[in-house]
Amino acid sequence: MYSLVILNGTMIKKSQQKKRTSPCNYKERFFVLDTEELKYSECRPGKKSILKGCIKLCSIKCVETVFSDLPIPCTFKYPFQVFHDNHFLYIFAPDNNCRLRWVQAIKEETKNNKLVEKYHPQFWMDGKWRCCQQSNKLAKGCHVYDPLGYASKKPLPGIPDAEVGLHDALQKMVIALQNYTPFRDKELALQKDKEYTLMDSSNPEWWNVRDEKGNTGLVPSTHVTEKSGKNFERFEWYNKNITRGEAEDILFKEAKEGAFMVRNSRQTGVYTVSVFTKAPGSNGEKNPCVKHYQIRQTETGEPTFYLAEKYLFQTIPELIYYHQHNAAVCVCVYMCYLAGLITRLRHPVTQAGGFSQETAGPSQDEWEVDPEDLDFGLQLGSGQFGLVLQGRWREKKVALKMIKEECMSNEEFKEEARIMMRLYHSKLVQLYGVCTQRSPMCLVLEFMENGCLSDYLRTKKGTLSQDAMLEMCLDVSEGMAYLEMSNFIHRDLAARNCLVSKNNVVKLSDFGMTRYVLDDQYTSSLCSKFPVKWSAPEVIKYCKFSSKSDVWSFGVLMWEVYTEGRLPYENRSNTEVVESLNAGMRLLKPKLAPEAVYLLMEWCWKEKPVDRPSFALLLHELSSLSSYL
Repeated sequence: MYSLVILNGTMIKKSQQKKRTSPCNYKERFFVLDTEELKYSECRPGKKSILKGCIKLCSIKCVETVFSDLPIPCTFKYPFQVFHDNHFLYIFAPDNNCRLRWVQAIKEETKNNKLVEKYHPQFWMDGKWRCCQQSNKLAKGCHVYDPLGYASKKPLPGIPDAEVGLHDALQKMVIALQNYTPFRDKELALQKDKEYTLMDSSNPEWWNVRDEKGNTGLVPSTHVTEKSGKNFERFEWYNKNITRGEAEDILFKEAKEGAFMVRNSRQTGVYTVSVFTKAPGSNGEKNPCVKHYQIRQTETGEPTFYLAEKYLFQTIPELIYYHQHNAAVCVCVYMCYLAGLITRLRHPVTQAGGFSQETAGPSQDEWEVDPEDLDFGLQLGSGQFGLVLQGRWREKKVALKMIKEECMSNEEFKEEARIMMRLYHSKLVQLYGVCTQRSPMCLVLEFMENGCLSDYLRTKKGTLSQDAMLEMCLDVSEGMAYLEMSNFIHRDLAARNCLVSKNNVVKLSDFGMTRYVLDDQYTSSLCSKFPVKWSAPEVIKYCKFSSKSDVWSFGVLMWEVYTEGRLPYENRSNTEVVESLNAGMRLLKPKLAPEAVYLLMEWCWKEKPVDRPSFALLLHELSSLSSYL
C-alpha cells in the first residue's frame, strides 16, 4: 500500500501556470517524497485530505534552489524548483535547512534521470526569466546544473532589496540549534533551524538577535550557532590545542560516564569527539576507557556533519547537541559494538578539567522550587519513579512526582529536568520546576485530572466512540511530532506514560527520564533498559533507539487505545514476544479498530526502521482519517 517514504512536510507551492492566462497563487500543501513520486495534498481540518498533484520521479529533469532579487510574496521564504515534463514547480520551504534537505533528497533519487545541462537560478516572471531575460520558458538555462551537488551552484547575487534590510555586512546570521521559550520580557523565542540576525554578541552567555519579523531579544548563546558551521570556539566542550593522549588523561581523571570533549584532529580542519565510558567489555565486565570518534563530513557542496551513525547536521554544535540528548548506542548480543556512540554525550569537560556550566535554558534559580511554596496533598498513585501526589504551588493545582533515591542520582535528575524544561508543547505535560532541597526530590508538573491513559481506557471501556479513540491517537502523534522535530527520542512511549486532562486531552509524560528506571515492565540488558512488549526489533536486538523505534511503540499505543486498555501480548512472556516478532508475527487487529487504522499500526511495525513513517506523516494520515471514520 505504501511506497518507501523519504521526506514529508508542509510547504507552500506556487501555481504552475501551465497556461499564460492561469492566475498566480500560493497554496499550503503537505508534500510527500517517496521512492517513486513527489506528491502534494490539501489538508482540510476535520476532513479527508485531497491529493492535488503527483510528479513521477522519473520525469524530473532538475531540482535546485531558487534565488530571488524581489520580496517573496508568501510566508515561507526559501524557494526551490522542480523541473518536470516541461513544467516548473516552485516550492517554498519554511527555512534553509528544510529546503536543502528536500533538494538533496530529490537529487539523490533523480541522479540517474535524463537531466538538463543548465538551469535558471531565478524565477520565471512576467513572461521572461529574471536571470537571463530570455522570453522562452523552455529556453536552455544560464547556469550549470550539478546533479550530485547539495544545492551546490549558488546563483549570482542580484540587487539587494532595501526592504529586507538583512544584508548588512557587519551583521552575521545565526541558526537556532533548538527551540527556546522565553522566561523574561527581554528574551526572544527561538524556533529550531530558523535563521536570525545577530545584533550583539558581546555577552558570552546571552546574545541579542532579531527574527524575520523585526522582533529583537536575548537568547542563550549556546542555543544558536553562526551559519558557517565551524564557529564553535565559544562552546566549552571545544578544546582546541589538545592531543589524543592529553584528552584521555583529562577524561580518565574525571572518570564520569559520558564525560566528553571536542578537539582538533591531526588532519587540518577535522575534529574528534573523545568520550569516557564504563560500558561493559567483551567479557561482560566494566572496562573504563576513552573512545574517539572523528566528526565526518559528507562529500557535498554544503557542510553536513555526522559521527559514527549517519545522522546529518548542518553544524557541529547541532551534532553535539543531538548526541547530548539522544543515546545512539548499538550493541549486539555478542557484545560487538556496531555503528553508533558507545554512550550519550553527558558532561562537557574543559581543558583544565572539570565540567563546564553551559547555559541551558533557564538557570537553576529559575526552575528550582522552594519546598516552602509546596503543599503536599493526597496520593494519586505510584509510578516508575515513586509516589505521585496531588499538591499546590503558587495557588495552582499541580502533580508532585517523588523520585526514589535509588532511581537516579541528583545529578542525573537535574540534567533530565533541564532537558524537560526546554520542551514546551500543548500535547506535552508541562514541567513547572523541580524541588531538590528536600528528600526525596520531586518534579512539579501540570495536573492532569483524568490520570494515566491506560487506566482511563479501562475505566471508560464500552463508552468510547470512534472519534474519541482517534482523537487520543492524534493527540499523542502531535506531541511526538514535536519531539521528533526537536531531535528528541522518548524511548518509552506507551499508554501508561500518557496522561489525560479534565477536557480529555491526552498528553505525553515521562519523556526522557525512563532510561534510569527499572521495574517489572522492563528487561535489563548490558546496554540499556526497555519495555519489551512496546519495543522495536532493533531495540531488542541492538539497543538502537531512534524516532523510528518510537514510531513502533506508537503503533502499540494505538493498539492499546483500540483495545480499550488491554496489555499487549498479555498471555505471553517477554521471551515468547521476542520469538514471535523474529518470526514476523504482529499484534492482531483490535475489534474496534477500522481497517484503515490497523493499516497504520502495521505501517508502524515494519521490520526495517527506514520503512516506517515519520510522526509528521502519521499525524497527517490520522488527520485525514478523522473525516470519514
